[in-house]
Amino acid sequence: MSLFGKVEADVEIKAPAEKFHEIISCRPHHISNVSPGIVQGCALHEGDWGKEGSVINWDYVHDGKAKVAKEIIEAIDEKNNSVTFKVIEGDLMEEYKNIKITIQATPKGEGSLVHWTIEYEKLHENIVEPNTLLQLGLDLSKDLDAHLVQA
Repeated sequence: MSLFGKVEADVEIKAPAEKFHEIISCRPHHISNVSPGIVQGCALHEGDWGKEGSVINWDYVHDGKAKVAKEIIEAIDEKNNSVTFKVIEGDLMEEYKNIKITIQATPKGEGSLVHWTIEYEKLHENIVEPNTLLQLGLDLSKDLDAHLVQA
């Protein structure tokens, strides 16, 4: 049984890919206003919003519990509306040695298709795949979409 793995899923949204990508990559601190049930806070720890190498602190709810995560923005691809976050501290590090989250929005018809990829390395084989974390991302995408469509 491998400690390395990857889970992926797509969610269709009505908002344009560029708008969705801009919030995720450049304005994540607005997400707590849009999806307070999932994200309670997002603060810049170092660097600048929307810049690679910047470090962000998240306060969020996962599996019914308040959690924290510190992530570094590893890559932002404006052309492909993609952003990659690497988790460097927080609750997830109790189960995973490495965890990386890539969110890509691709135009589809009037709206977009948001693709979430979570690549990980577990600390030991008794740890479950991060499927509930993946679902959290999909739910978050839907909350953002509802906000973007109204805006």
